[in-house]
Amino acid sequence: MSESEKELLEKANTLIEALPYIRKFYGKTFVIKYGGAAQKEPELKNCFAQDIVLLNFIGIRTIVVHGGGPKISELMKRLGKEPQFIHGHRVTDKETMEIVEMVLGGVINKEIVQLINAHGGKAIGLTGKDGNLLKTSKKNIKINEKNVDLGYVGEIEHVSIDILESLHKDGFIPVIAPIGFDKQGNSYNINADTVASSIAVAIGAEKLILLTDVKGISDNSGNHIPTLKIDESLKLIEEKIITGGMIPKVYACLNALTGGVKKAHIIDGRVPHSLLLEIFTKKGVGTEIIL
Repeated sequence: MSESEKELLEKANTLIEALPYIRKFYGKTFVIKYGGAAQKEPELKNCFAQDIVLLNFIGIRTIVVHGGGPKISELMKRLGKEPQFIHGHRVTDKETMEIVEMVLGGVINKEIVQLINAHGGKAIGLTGKDGNLLKTSKKNIKINEKNVDLGYVGEIEHVSIDILESLHKDGFIPVIAPIGFDKQGNSYNINADTVASSIAVAIGAEKLILLTDVKGISDNSGNHIPTLKIDESLKLIEEKIITGGMIPKVYACLNALTGGVKKAHIIDGRVPHSLLLEIFTKKGVGTEIIL
């Protein structure tokens, strides 16, 4: 067999390996949190957009939720405003909230929409204000038993999926900026992992997939863990093996799984076509978390 024939056979085998997954997930909904290097590096951005378009062409409905913290901080500094964080939460006063809306709902959201559409998709950009998608209240946190005011940082009270179902019915791919609103019409900045998890529960998604800049979750020896039960992941948090920004991702997965989502995945967005590799291959490129 020639080299070209071997190459073609390898491609055929890849498609055959993907077939049972395509059959299993046809008509299902995946909610994908898009961030990290995959949202910054041009090659990875294109790979992500291609993955989303391909998933939709083979009958898997997708909802994209994105962050954009670094760009918010960058614009704040350019405007002479120093970003402040408390326990990982951005302190968000009125002026900062205006910047958040400008960057997330405008610049980043529209860039992702354009990129998906350029690869043949039908994406449409939203914030949580559109169609009453994310009804929100002010988030309260305590540090050393004292209440800390984060400003316009929100937590989700209710997700209204009507607009998402309407868009899916017409073949659109919703791309959502994590901005909510309260009864008085105030805007709130919400953690994107939390938004993705809450939407996944509300819409009855098959999967929640969170893109990161690490190869999923590792044990105390640094070995990658391909599959992890949620109680095992909570134990790793207690033992301080899972730390930092990975903690809210694990809790987002916990919220999704206990809310009825079948599986949650934390995957390495630095790998080109990481979505396809995680979904359609046995090995995957991250950690799947199950109940």
